[in-house]
Amino acid sequence: MHKTLLAVGAHYDDCVFGVPGILLQAVRKDYRVVILSLIGDYSRWRPVGPRRSQALLDGTTAISKEYGVEMRYLDYASMGFALDDDSKRRVSEAVADVRPDLALMLWPNDTHPDHEAASALSKTALRWAGTVLAGTELASQAKRPSRIYQFDNGPRHTRGFEPDTYVDVSAEWKPAVAWLGRFMALVRNEPYDLQKPSSAEDAKTALARYRGEACGVEYAEALKSFEPYPQEIL
Repeated sequence: MHKTLLAVGAHYDDCVFGVPGILLQAVRKDYRVVILSLIGDYSRWRPVGPRRSQALLDGTTAISKEYGVEMRYLDYASMGFALDDDSKRRVSEAVADVRPDLALMLWPNDTHPDHEAASALSKTALRWAGTVLAGTELASQAKRPSRIYQFDNGPRHTRGFEPDTYVDVSAEWKPAVAWLGRFMALVRNEPYDLQKPSSAEDAKTALARYRGEACGVEYAEALKSFEPYPQEIL
């Protein structure tokens, strides 16, 4: 059976900015790849507003499907969730339903409260969903991933991130950055133009090149192990 990779973020673009190359590499290696975004209500977000909130969800879901990735949303609004019992239960239910073998989550120290809250909820749901859901039908389905890695969300957000794991995404780079670009164009309600990269694409490209320089490849994405894992080095 195919293994499942789950990436959890707060906003629609957190995972597609943070780890698009890794997600597409997993698709290429026949993983089932799922993105869970906690925020699914963008009606108060000025770039789309109430008229285009659902279009953003539908559009990002359709685009991700083209890349072989399943996109799931909860229905929280920005600043509308915290590490409380209800949110822990709802995120744990989503994780238990996906049953990931490998998981990626946001780094906890961030300038954006949504990112920090999503990271805290991910930590609880990925490690202790069975405990959170005790007494429910989903409790027996809850599966702890064999490995969990944290990823950064780029300049002006992530603080104090020191990676210990680098993934060469050079082969996946063009479709990975195009995926992000298509999301940005959807927000602007414009056709995607490969020749006119958005500021998000520029930032991600600069970061991927920097990570690549750090490990001796063209483009890389960097992770921090949630806990130490044994590595084969010979």
